[in-house]
Amino acid sequence: MKIKQIIIAGALLVSVTTFAQKDELKALKKIYDRDTPSTDDIITYKTNLSKLETLASEEGDKVYLNFYKAVTPQLELSVLGQNAKPEQIAKLLNPKAITELANAYNATLDYEKKTGKKVFTNDINTDIVEMKPVLWQVVVALDANTTLDKNLKFKQIAEVLYAVYQLDKTDKEKLYLAANYDMNAQDYDTALTHLKELKASNYTGEGTNYLAKNKATDLDETFNTKEQRDNMVKLGTHLLPREEKLPSKKGEIVKNIALILINQGKSTEAITAIEDARKDNPEDVELIVSEANIYLKMNDPVNYKRLISEALVKSPNDEVLFFNLGVTCVNANQFDDAEKYYRKAIELKPDFINAYLNLADLFLKPDAKIVEDMNKIKGTSDSDLKKYNVLKEQRQKIFNKAMPLYEKAHQLDPKDDLVKSNLKSVYNFLELTDKVKALKAEN
Repeated sequence: MKIKQIIIAGALLVSVTTFAQKDELKALKKIYDRDTPSTDDIITYKTNLSKLETLASEEGDKVYLNFYKAVTPQLELSVLGQNAKPEQIAKLLNPKAITELANAYNATLDYEKKTGKKVFTNDINTDIVEMKPVLWQVVVALDANTTLDKNLKFKQIAEVLYAVYQLDKTDKEKLYLAANYDMNAQDYDTALTHLKELKASNYTGEGTNYLAKNKATDLDETFNTKEQRDNMVKLGTHLLPREEKLPSKKGEIVKNIALILINQGKSTEAITAIEDARKDNPEDVELIVSEANIYLKMNDPVNYKRLISEALVKSPNDEVLFFNLGVTCVNANQFDDAEKYYRKAIELKPDFINAYLNLADLFLKPDAKIVEDMNKIKGTSDSDLKKYNVLKEQRQKIFNKAMPLYEKAHQLDPKDDLVKSNLKSVYNFLELTDKVKALKAEN
């Protein structure tokens, strides 16, 4: 008899708990369904969440508990409405909250697919479409934040981007961007995982940007589709429609995989990764250059030069290739080759402003050492003065060599303040006062 009473009492307890859970779930659903919840609604919502945390035991209850917890920031943003400031959005939709939202959405979708009961499936699919532009604003706000440590900022941006990718696995671009920010944050293990996923999915990033100039801002804007762009042109808010082809990122992805593997001391894996990519894309010059750069990092000049020669045969008129080779040679302290490649880039593209600037910087590279040697001369003897004048003449030669390159860059882009600043420094050192005055008069 006593045993039976205990069983009945236990059954009643389970029943009461189940009803309690249903009451909490109903209350949460009621507030969730409101278009504009109030501040009091949010307080009630959080109270019911707390109660449900101690009661939820069934799989479904736990799934929906996590769902309701994850959408809390969205409800709080709904209370703020159009008055929500970027910093408030960034605070509520922080990287941790977005990751939890992505996990909760996916768990709910999986559960409802398994049970066949679509309670939130349609809402979630709609929310993902509507949320992605908002989350992109979070990325923009984080990127603009100058108070954060750079590595921390890059890592948080990577986390937001990866969470957006978790929300929409078809948006591989977000995974690609997350990998790049992880590399910037020096989280190479996570970056490598993302890059390998991109490679396995055969992501290339190729596509088309649809652009038109906004009449109000006089700036180019990018549209997702040609139709969207053309509609804005028809409305008269935009003009000068144009299209911009996006090149394949496949070579860059494989190159970054290889570079991370090299930094991890896995040179053999790195070479294998890029050789495999080249089997599928034997004519891809970027892949050839990437493999060459790996050999350069491995201090293998023979294979480096072999591959560079191959790349130049395949693409003899590619100014960007020559420019990038110049950068690579500077990093490897191969300054004569760097000058040769920069000059070739300028020959192929006479308005290649960055090639002029890099070549000027290359010529001025010895300046720091010359100044250091000049500062070491403390005496005033004839011998000391002779040494000093020799060094001064050396400085004058390299400044005179760099001057026409900066002048050409300034001619190509008169509004570039950095170019003007460098040119002004050159004029000042060479005591060309008239030219300094003319440069100042441009402001």
